[in-house]
Amino acid sequence: MPAHVSLSGLSWVTPDGTPLFSDLSLTFGPERTGLVGRNGTGKSTLLRLIAGQLRPVSGQIRVTGSMAMMRQEALEHPDETIADLFGVRAALELLRRAEAGAARLEDLAAADWTLPARIDAALASCGLAIAPQTRLATLSGGERGRASLAALILAAPDVLLLDEPTNNLDRGGRKAVIDLLRGWKGGAIIASHDREVLAEMDAIVEITPLGATRYGGNYAAFLQQKETGLDAARREVSHAEKTLSEATRRAQQAAERKARKDSVGRKARAKGDQPKLLMDAAKERAEASGGAGARLHEARHHAAAETLVAAREKIEVLEPFRMQIAPTGLHAGKTVLRLDHVTGGHDPDRPVIRDLSLCVTGPERIVIAGPNGSGKTTLLKLITGQLAPHCGRVDLCGTVAMLDQHGGLLEANLTLRENFLGLTPVATPHLAHAALARFGFRAKDALRKAGDLSGGERLRAGLACILGGTPPPALLILDEPTNHLDLDGIGALEAALAAYDGAVLVVSHDPEFLRSLRPDRAIELKK
Repeated sequence: MPAHVSLSGLSWVTPDGTPLFSDLSLTFGPERTGLVGRNGTGKSTLLRLIAGQLRPVSGQIRVTGSMAMMRQEALEHPDETIADLFGVRAALELLRRAEAGAARLEDLAAADWTLPARIDAALASCGLAIAPQTRLATLSGGERGRASLAALILAAPDVLLLDEPTNNLDRGGRKAVIDLLRGWKGGAIIASHDREVLAEMDAIVEITPLGATRYGGNYAAFLQQKETGLDAARREVSHAEKTLSEATRRAQQAAERKARKDSVGRKARAKGDQPKLLMDAAKERAEASGGAGARLHEARHHAAAETLVAAREKIEVLEPFRMQIAPTGLHAGKTVLRLDHVTGGHDPDRPVIRDLSLCVTGPERIVIAGPNGSGKTTLLKLITGQLAPHCGRVDLCGTVAMLDQHGGLLEANLTLRENFLGLTPVATPHLAHAALARFGFRAKDALRKAGDLSGGERLRAGLACILGGTPPPALLILDEPTNHLDLDGIGALEAALAAYDGAVLVVSHDPEFLRSLRPDRAIELKK
């Protein structure tokens, strides 16, 4: 029977009681489905519900076939090994005892002699040549990501669940993920904002506060259908605005007619030309008629207003937000950074950066490239003073701001407004609210604590705090900025950087993001 996942009437609330899903019904067949949505909409939670790691508040989840989920962070215990990650420690121990002649006869029947070769093949397909006894703690984050991918290849489930599989992976690791998806014959549900991965999908499911919507085709088809839906939503808003305006106009006209009739009635009663009984009856009829008309117009006005609110809420969900950055005023001939024969790293005996010279002048866009472990993040730390060079000189000749992929410059126990004011002491609370609003944190969102934000929200808040001031820094350093941003956030960042007139130094393995940046040059580091 083909792989199949069915969600029926699924509901889930966060630990603080906030509803995340309500009566969600979806079906995933034997195809590759991309799961997209803004940060905080519940993509990772939905995968954990499907995997059985969480129990829904209500509803049912039915899975046909075997299932495996790639762990986003492949290190849970310091002593875990590749064998633990693959779930084969006991099976390998049995083979070891069998080779030593210490296995029982009944154990030998369960021995899988092909297992070591299959483990090596799975690791090799992900660019790893390591033994099953290798401790995960000795691997880089990118290598652990590849190892998690290899574990899935070995398991060969009917349904594959991936949560941001290309985060922290270099070009080779990303290629391994894409090659796996291209050749996958079963069902796969992949939560991702990686446009290169989403281009390989057969369908896209978008989760929004309005629910879940399925789009046939890959990411390009999804964008086209989304734009069509956004155009329709804009027409709904325009029609609702006209309907409300017309309802308001008619209610006003009715009120004015009633006021004129009431005035005529009052004058007639004052003259006393007609018997009082007749005048009272006419007044009652007018009041009854006028009251019914007023209630009718009020109901129509209320309905039109509610329709407009719903249409505008739909637009807010569908329409991407924008990040707005003020001009830096950086002159084209001004040098903002100079490295003169710099050597450095965490280990003085084995520096990863050796005799590097670099000069950044004016609004240059420079990419720091290289495989995982080649020293990209170390170089950024040397530039920003977090590490001192063993030899050589680093000169920062203008204002600089660095944002890592975890938004580490923010204090977790402070609100966004407090973080902004701490990083921009000359700003006022009003300016802080205005700057945060330009990056999508409006009104009470500015009072949220940084530690309560999702990874993508934290990165966006970090961008708001370092770029929302006036003027922003002349040199912006970004370390894997798209790792935790959702698709809307990535699009907004790309648009903001396109308008940014300062210098940019960036580490990224996201080819679509780098193409949009249109870099002037790349510094390639070797491992």
